[in-house]
Amino acid sequence: MTLGIVSLNVGKPVTVDYEGKALTTGIHKQPVQGPVFLSNVNFEGDGQADLVNHGGPDKAVCAYPYEHYPYWQRSLGKDMPYASFGENLTLQGLLEDQVCIGDVFRIGGAVLQVSQPRYPCFKLSHKHGVKDMPARVLNTGYSGFYFRVLEEGEVSADSPVIPLDRRSSGVTVREVLRVMKEGRKDEEALSRMLELEELAASLKGQFAKWLEKMN
Repeated sequence: MTLGIVSLNVGKPVTVDYEGKALTTGIHKQPVQGPVFLSNVNFEGDGQADLVNHGGPDKAVCAYPYEHYPYWQRSLGKDMPYASFGENLTLQGLLEDQVCIGDVFRIGGAVLQVSQPRYPCFKLSHKHGVKDMPARVLNTGYSGFYFRVLEEGEVSADSPVIPLDRRSSGVTVREVLRVMKEGRKDEEALSRMLELEELAASLKGQFAKWLEKMN
């Protein structure tokens, strides 16, 4: 399968109206050509509004598979331009049921490692005008995922995506998403997640708390 960037997207947080209240969000990103410098926390010109649930070294880059866009266009009955899920990288050839936690890729001048799934929040409902959008994302498993940055560097829309290590854990993004969704009482699955050295620290902390409550 061909690997590559379909769209490189950045954007600073903006304040919008959501159900009569002001909502500041970084989900409204726009395609750019680059080159754009990628630091260990984000792309230059990019930003997140909710720094508790978004951003930081383990969520430096949000990626979303290009292959899911036709489904959403059919399902929602509307055009879906790239960055519709607030992703920095719309990628071809990297699907949630194939990509594993810890997989490493060189993208342009940077080296990135898969750290965790992207868990959908209500801001997707705001962006698309669909109240149950987070549930739809969870039910399909079309979540996207996050990278941490192992080596900083410049990335362009036409930068190649080169696998460096795709054998790290054997645990796919889809598997971790399932545990995030329904694993609060799955002791075996939670224990397996805690063994993943490359899994994002905050998510491991959450899983550890769930496991502790069971004992």
